[in-house]
Amino acid sequence: MNTTSVSHPISTFSLCLISIFISFALLHRIPPPSTQSPTTFNSSLPNQISRSNYIVRFVNYQTAQAHREYLELGFRSGGWGWIERRNPAANYPTDFGLVWIDDGARETVIRGIGSLELVKDVNLDVAYRRDLLNEKTTERDRVGAFVDGEKRPGKIFTSMSFGDGDGDGDVQYYTAIANSTISWRRQLLSHRSQVTSLFGAEALWGKGYTGSKVKMAIFDTGIRAGHPHFRNIKERTNWTNEDTLNDNLGHGTFVAGVIAGVDAECLGFAPDTEIYAFRVFTDLQVSYTSWFLDAFNYAIATDMDVLNLSIGGPDYLDLPFVEKVWEITANNIIMVSAIGNDGPLYGTLNNPADQSDIIGVGGIDYSDHIASFSSRGMSTWEIPHGYGRVKPDVVAYGRDIMGSKISTGCKSLSGTSVASPVVAGMVCLLVSVIPESSRKDILNPASMKQALVEGAAKLSGPNMYEQGAGRVNLLESYEILKSYHPRASIFPSVLDYTDCPYSWPFCRQSLYAGAMPVIFNATILNGMGVIGYVESPPTWHPSDEEGNLLSIHFTYSEVIWPWTGYLALHMQIKEEGAQFSGDIEGNVTLRVYSPPSQGEMENRISTCVLQLKLKVVPTPPRPKRVLWDQFHSIKYPPGYIPRDSLDVRNDILDWHGDHLHTNFHIMFNMLRDTGYYVETLGSPLTCFDASQYGTLLLVDLEDEYFQEEIDKLRDDVINTGLGVAVFGEWYNVDTMVKMRFFDDNTRSWWTPVTGGANIPALNDLLAPFGIAFGDKILNGDYSMDGEQSRYASGTDIVRFPRGGYVHRFPFLDSSESGATQNVLRTPEMTVADSPILGLTEVGEGRVAVYGDSNCLDSSHMVTHCYWLLRKILDFTSGNIRDPVLFANSAKQDSPLYVEDSQLPSRRTDVNFSSYSSVLGKELICRSDSKFEMWGSKGYHIQVRGRNRKLPGYPVIDLGRGLNSTVDVSKSRRSTMFKKNKDEFLVNRYLGLFYRDEPDMPLLVGSHWLVPSIIAVIGLLVFLSFWRIRQKRRRRRKGSGSSRFSNM
Repeated sequence: MNTTSVSHPISTFSLCLISIFISFALLHRIPPPSTQSPTTFNSSLPNQISRSNYIVRFVNYQTAQAHREYLELGFRSGGWGWIERRNPAANYPTDFGLVWIDDGARETVIRGIGSLELVKDVNLDVAYRRDLLNEKTTERDRVGAFVDGEKRPGKIFTSMSFGDGDGDGDVQYYTAIANSTISWRRQLLSHRSQVTSLFGAEALWGKGYTGSKVKMAIFDTGIRAGHPHFRNIKERTNWTNEDTLNDNLGHGTFVAGVIAGVDAECLGFAPDTEIYAFRVFTDLQVSYTSWFLDAFNYAIATDMDVLNLSIGGPDYLDLPFVEKVWEITANNIIMVSAIGNDGPLYGTLNNPADQSDIIGVGGIDYSDHIASFSSRGMSTWEIPHGYGRVKPDVVAYGRDIMGSKISTGCKSLSGTSVASPVVAGMVCLLVSVIPESSRKDILNPASMKQALVEGAAKLSGPNMYEQGAGRVNLLESYEILKSYHPRASIFPSVLDYTDCPYSWPFCRQSLYAGAMPVIFNATILNGMGVIGYVESPPTWHPSDEEGNLLSIHFTYSEVIWPWTGYLALHMQIKEEGAQFSGDIEGNVTLRVYSPPSQGEMENRISTCVLQLKLKVVPTPPRPKRVLWDQFHSIKYPPGYIPRDSLDVRNDILDWHGDHLHTNFHIMFNMLRDTGYYVETLGSPLTCFDASQYGTLLLVDLEDEYFQEEIDKLRDDVINTGLGVAVFGEWYNVDTMVKMRFFDDNTRSWWTPVTGGANIPALNDLLAPFGIAFGDKILNGDYSMDGEQSRYASGTDIVRFPRGGYVHRFPFLDSSESGATQNVLRTPEMTVADSPILGLTEVGEGRVAVYGDSNCLDSSHMVTHCYWLLRKILDFTSGNIRDPVLFANSAKQDSPLYVEDSQLPSRRTDVNFSSYSSVLGKELICRSDSKFEMWGSKGYHIQVRGRNRKLPGYPVIDLGRGLNSTVDVSKSRRSTMFKKNKDEFLVNRYLGLFYRDEPDMPLLVGSHWLVPSIIAVIGLLVFLSFWRIRQKRRRRRKGSGSSRFSNM
């Protein structure tokens, strides 16, 4: 009896435990995070490379010997040595030294030397390479630092080459205002005109101004002694490792001829200018930063007046070079530099011409069209968290210009390398106008730029980022300098929304209330002194009552050095102007002062004026407002960010800014023509009010996302009805590994830090919607609704919810794994269709994804897909469904789905935080978000409404708050690279109840649902048996008491 009564509760308890264990066993069937072993590189350097050269910069100027003794006394460890530099600068004090460091001791030596008190920093001695063309090479054959995907020796440098100007073929010119080209036939004069005559140099020659006693430094390939075209070659110096002073390429001679040639067939502007030829490039067109630093120091020590530098490249983060250029201009040397030959692409300004203290020169032809080769603005230093400056400063004739050959005779060449000496020659001529005794008091880099930009003639066709102030006007600049008094000014001095196309892109989209601030970044030119200060904050002075509707916040240089600073206007229309339509006019004033000059007692003070004429329209309806995400864009420099199209083999770096107004400018114009208003967000996704926008446009993004951004976007789409349009790019780790190269200059392996886009990060962002991209690299042509398009290095879609619409096409996969399959493919085998376009409705919002962005990027576009973008925006913003995109044949009856292990993984061998604005950074709204958001973390939008069931989805959990909605937040990163282990686990559990996998796995109840149900059932079973057991105990107890009483 006792045995029977005890065994029954034990069995009941065991059954309960089994039920609970089953529930937790299901819970813990979660697979471990998908861990892909880090890609291993053979990082050993080539055997012949055991040491590298480094530049050690000091905080003061001393003789080279003094610096050497200081280093050898302060850091006695081995593994390094001093390199003696034998050049003309050795006789002067210097602020840097050149050392070699063994690669094995690199970190120890750099850390030890860098810790010394008088050492500023230690930098690799970077090499510059410029590729020049011979007379028979055409402009189309220009090459840069990469040829067929292979890195050439030297620093990564854009093509500074230029072609022979002969020929009369048709030339295509691209416009910034529409997606069109202007075809024109070169209109050359019946005889080849002198460029000096076109600018009226004879008028100044007639007044006796010929460049006399002006010291002109030409940094180039040298010049031969006794050249018959020059009457005043004062000095030739060689800064290279080749034992010659001669020009064996012809580029330096040609530049000198444009500036100061005396041959009747190819006259220069300033024939009596004193030429100082600095040979800084070898016959192989290679140069090193250390050569430039020595040559720059020598130019300062020998008191040059003007310096021409017809080189450039995208690396504005070569700090020793950039800061030495600042020092050059701070020592009152006027530097002129070519803006670059990377046109007609936008965002292609070359350094140092893109620096505000340099006169950056673009090129035009004799018909006053911007030359096709001339690089376009804006500057990209400030992107993605600001807005670029206006560059070039001026343009000059740069096509079919006559100049001197190496030994004798003349030839015709084209390029901004030609336009730069045209302006440099004019500068020499203008310097000679000022008496030598007062030149340094009046002339400086700022006052000369003021004379050039204020005297320039604005061209009728190009915009400000193509032409700057316009075509230089020598005689107007002469008149300005004749009566010049030191002052400060703003360039451009006018922003007029009614002046189109010059004021593009501002004139293309009026201001309205509720928009993100429109930023205009102007340059402060301070002709009063090398250093200046802003006396008080800038002030907005409206010309009438309506002007009070405009709110301007200012960011600016409180210290102006050298000679220049910036003034950025962040403009918003106040909410009370939501229905206003009309013009707003007024002035922005800024007071600048500089310390008194020699012999003066009081500060020099000047008031700068910027005139504004702005157009305002009523706030557009929500479906017509599109927000462009700029914040998550990363470009070169500082990292190896690869080009989006892998078909482009000679320009593999993504360095054009990826901005609406640089390489996406044609797309911007198209959207405006279609009636959309496009705003830019340079802050995290928490910093905008989704209720104001129809679509968030995410194109070619490389950065990570804060978890708060993922949570907010999920709520914005589901509850606020925001549309999201995503244009992705390729991402394949094996291909990235193959793309690495060993750079002989930095003595290191360069490997892409991400793909064309950061697909793992985008997949995190899209996970709440059940969408993910894969790692294929697809290429091919396709047709849809009569539109022909090229899919160039795009990716595929591997996850998409049921009920959405997906379009597939038979493209070849050119990734490493795909290439292997292609080799094994037999002729009779067909190519599988790859999903590339998906559209779906999510709650109150809509999401569309496309795997390629090259068709929107004007950098290397084959065919555009603006037609597709319009159809996508019609859907995401207005729920207008194109019958082709939403054909029944494209509807998903079952979801696309792959396991976590098949999703693209992050690289574990790259310190991505060095390039990211997210990893290791604070989430904060910046000065390009709405004023009320500055310095905050963004909009704290609460989840609105109750839990509700979306069409086609069994369960939806939206009531737990944005910070705990999905498990992706728990395991999103380990440092940054941990995979999302629970991203789609709910599929496995809900498969127990539903035949099909859920359409949007992360929108249904969490993965606790099934274990919880089983646990509850087990608990109920336990309580039932426990209750029965208790009743039986009471019965036994009652019968036992009766027995005891009876006894």
